[in-house]
Amino acid sequence: METSKKCIIVDDEPAAHYVLMNYIKQNANLELVQQCYNGIEAMNYLRENKVDLMFLDIDMPEITGLELLKIMPLPPKTILTTAYSEFALESYDYGVIDYLLKPIYFPRFLKAIDRFLSLSPSEFVSEMKTVNSINIKVDGHLLEIELDKLLYAQSFGNYVKLFTTTKTYLASITTNEIEKCLPNTSFLRIHKSYIVALDKIQSFEKDFVSIHEYKLPIGITYKRELSERLKK
Repeated sequence: METSKKCIIVDDEPAAHYVLMNYIKQNANLELVQQCYNGIEAMNYLRENKVDLMFLDIDMPEITGLELLKIMPLPPKTILTTAYSEFALESYDYGVIDYLLKPIYFPRFLKAIDRFLSLSPSEFVSEMKTVNSINIKVDGHLLEIELDKLLYAQSFGNYVKLFTTTKTYLASITTNEIEKCLPNTSFLRIHKSYIVALDKIQSFEKDFVSIHEYKLPIGITYKRELSERLKK
């Protein structure tokens, strides 16, 4: 017997949750594992849990559905749900499976699920892909930052300062959140307040590293891993 597919609802409207929850319950191929009411909740959950399918509203406060898809390097398969048809064309740029207009009727929901279930087994597995940039919210707008220009990130309360080769940005994200966005093959946390680009380190001394003109402290608990990574 095939295992049911784990799905998540991301929508700021309780009524939309009620409709989708009831539709999902009627389909033995689906298992609802989480309900989120904004993009931040969804992002935090998806970073820690594997999900096969996401029902995602577009028009949400703070982070829209399309912004969420753009921020996450490996989002799950997604069916967009919205009351606004003008986003339909743009949504397919993000590789979504289907686009459901509210109010969502059960026959149309089933058609979208059939499309999802018709994917081959290999298409359910998230492929590793090269991440060359990240999209971060700065001054209320998404900004794309090329990773080869990012020197390091510094904690700044509920924000993070991003130091690049050309400019410094204050991003609306926490240090823990940005750490999960950055590829761990090329970035490493060296202190509770600092994440650095390993290839930008120019010197490594007892208690700090040098990157360009900056000297950054090394936390005791991070020193051993940093030393091992730099030997490779």
